[in-house]
Amino acid sequence: MAADKVAAVERAFAILAAFREHEPQLSLVELSRRTGLYKSTILRLASSLERCGYLRRVETGGYRIGPAPLALGRIFQAGFRLGDVVVPILRRLADASGESASFSVRDGDGRIVLHRAEGARRIRDVFHVGDRLPLRGAGGKVLLAFGPGAPVSDEIQAIRTDFVATSRAEASDETAGVASPVFGPERRLVGSIGLSGPLDRFTPTTVAWMRAAVPAAAVEATQGLGGDASVYPRSKVRIPGASRRDPAEDTP
Repeated sequence: MAADKVAAVERAFAILAAFREHEPQLSLVELSRRTGLYKSTILRLASSLERCGYLRRVETGGYRIGPAPLALGRIFQAGFRLGDVVVPILRRLADASGESASFSVRDGDGRIVLHRAEGARRIRDVFHVGDRLPLRGAGGKVLLAFGPGAPVSDEIQAIRTDFVATSRAEASDETAGVASPVFGPERRLVGSIGLSGPLDRFTPTTVAWMRAAVPAAAVEATQGLGGDASVYPRSKVRIPGASRRDPAEDTP
């Protein structure tokens, strides 16, 4: 009996999760297609969700989200801090890679390092929380690509397609980086998350791993911030294990 109740709750959440910001109203047929649930199951659960204010029936026979989630969202916002979500992700990314992980936000024609987790390597790039940097390097290019008035170029278009940017000797002559965008509600760009370090450690093998790990971290951050992770082309990717490098490629 307890298992049945848990299953019913999970199915109800699946119904709510089927809605998108750009698709606030869904038919019974579409809900069934997206959730994989029978229409009769959806009707039964939707009735309970309606009574609790989580769903509303529309005149066309479909459904939309009700007002109850808004109250939960306000409670979430009241106790929410960006660092609570971002910092643990940065630490895991730094631990897995050995390089430093940072979260930056756009500031006019530059960017500000809002959070940072240092890598374990003795030799690493040097900048700190609060530093204002130009819109160069991987993080800067991500903020340009997904921000307003983005320049038109093949590189910017590739970043928008892949949701990841790579840089070599751009932010500085001796560093490299990999970064991805992080989004909040309504697909609003919040910032960029990425890894950076000495140029000679960013080998093809290491960069290939980072180009999978960094978007995975961005997906996790976006979900933690209440954003829609379906915007990413690889929304199911997970951060690979830290054993991705050939030790022979590492330098002290």
